[in-house]
Order: sequence, then C-alpha cells, then structure tokens
Amino acid sequence: MYRPGPFAVCEVSAQGLPPIAASSDPAFRGDPTRWNPEQLYVASIAQCHMLWYLGLAAGNGIRVTAYTDVPTAVMVEDRTGAGQFESVTLHPVVTIAADGDVRLAEELHHRVADYCFIARSINTPIHHDVAIRLEYR
Repeated sequence: MYRPGPFAVCEVSAQGLPPIAASSDPAFRGDPTRWNPEQLYVASIAQCHMLWYLGLAAGNGIRVTAYTDVPTAVMVEDRTGAGQFESVTLHPVVTIAADGDVRLAEELHHRVADYCFIARSINTPIHHDVAIRLEYR
C-alpha cells in the first residue's frame, strides 16, 4: 500500500501477518526509519542462510546455542542511476555446545547454498566469513 507524502513510503503486507513499514532508500526520497528493498534483500539472504544452517546443524548433531550475523553488501550504480548488488557477505558468529565438532559446524555453512531457496534463486555472489565458537560453562 502506497501513501503519498514527503517520503516514498509503503507497507509490505500479506494475509495474516503484521505489515512491514517500508520505503525507498533515503537517497531516493525514502524514510530512513523504514526498511528499504535493499535491506530486505540482504536480510532475506541472511535469514534463509541462518534457518537452513540451524536445520542442517540439528540434523548433524551440532547443538547451536547462539547465532548472530551482521551481513554486508556491495552495491554498484552506473551513470544512469541503475544499480545492482555486486556481492553479499554473511558474517555468522555461531556458538556451539562445548562437545560440538567445530570443523563440521563450519563446513555446514558451505552446504547451505545447496538448499536455501533465496541463494539458489539469485545471481548475486554470496560469501561467508564464518566464526565458530565453543560454548564453555
């Protein structure tokens, strides 16, 4: 739903879900307090990766006790103003149970691309800068 005003704003909605306050990037008359499409794109890549990773980890006996990610992306714009994502880098920091297999936990990140619907549907290169930590009690 679009609402006219000083910012280009809208709401992303789907039946049965709360709306997402959205806008264009502030460089394009967007409201900086709302999600923009570029942020949602990177967030969807990171979320899909995390959820598939957690599933693969559980299926392989890796108990994940914490997971954070601050993804970054590189966008390029040509002289006409058109642009695209050049790359996305995920920076997951994963804490696993003290008896977990660190090597397997890291390897599973590279298997995610075989399953993640988002990663399999886009042509933007996705890189991983993974840190695996053991939980100590």
